[in-house]
Amino acid sequence: MELEHVLVVGAGQMGGGIAQVLAASGRRVSLHDAAPGAVERGLAAIEKSLTKLHAKGGANPAEVLPRIRPVDDIVAADLMIEAVVEDAGVKERIFRRADDVLPDEAILASNTSSIPITSLAAATSRPQQVVGMHFFNPVPVLALVEVIRGLETSDETTAAITRLAVDLGKTPAEARDLPGFVSNRILMPFINEAAYAVLEGVAEPDAVDTIAKLGFAHPIGPLALADLIGLDTCVAIMEVLQHGLGSPKYAPCPLLRQYVQAGRLGRKTGRGFYEYAA
Repeated sequence: MELEHVLVVGAGQMGGGIAQVLAASGRRVSLHDAAPGAVERGLAAIEKSLTKLHAKGGANPAEVLPRIRPVDDIVAADLMIEAVVEDAGVKERIFRRADDVLPDEAILASNTSSIPITSLAAATSRPQQVVGMHFFNPVPVLALVEVIRGLETSDETTAAITRLAVDLGKTPAEARDLPGFVSNRILMPFINEAAYAVLEGVAEPDAVDTIAKLGFAHPIGPLALADLIGLDTCVAIMEVLQHGLGSPKYAPCPLLRQYVQAGRLGRKTGRGFYEYAA
């Protein structure tokens, strides 16, 4: 089927970025977020991002923005991409609602970075049409899309999402539906160990990040990346890994938990391992 109208649920950093690349590809986008003011903030962030990219030769914001329509609830579309908080219960409720509202042939996708696709599919009557479509932050810039097949995801659904990723200018890579998939199975323990290096006084955050950038040729250090992702999201993913894989080695670093308890979530709150200007 042609995926010309896409419902994006979640207007935060990831959902907004997903809506932006979909609209830039010429598709119609319905953007929904249950949090008051979230869609308005998301649209403002999209306009800012488009303006910045347009100055470098990207799409004209005046052409892209009208393709994004705010909606007050889940609406019918060819495809839903869910990009809300990394909470299985919240996501399952959205999938149940989408299963009721979207046409029978529609695909239901999740941008989850760790929650099993099979469990989300079980909340619907169409598990063969449920798939993971994991974008990376910042969505308009990074090329990778991790495509995750649940236990019953069909070949047709996987192929349709793979074609969409390519059409968006992304590079799809398929992963099995195991905790953390590939990306976060590797990345989150790296971030967690960097946090332990700070907790144990091995080095200050800027030194940890400098060593990672210059020693490993990474474009951004693990602690700055954690701030970009959100420390609360990092803790949530580590907990999914710990529970799903049954190993204490995936337990979140106590410093990460403490920062989350203090409201130091990273860039989105202005402070994490580093401080950020408003």
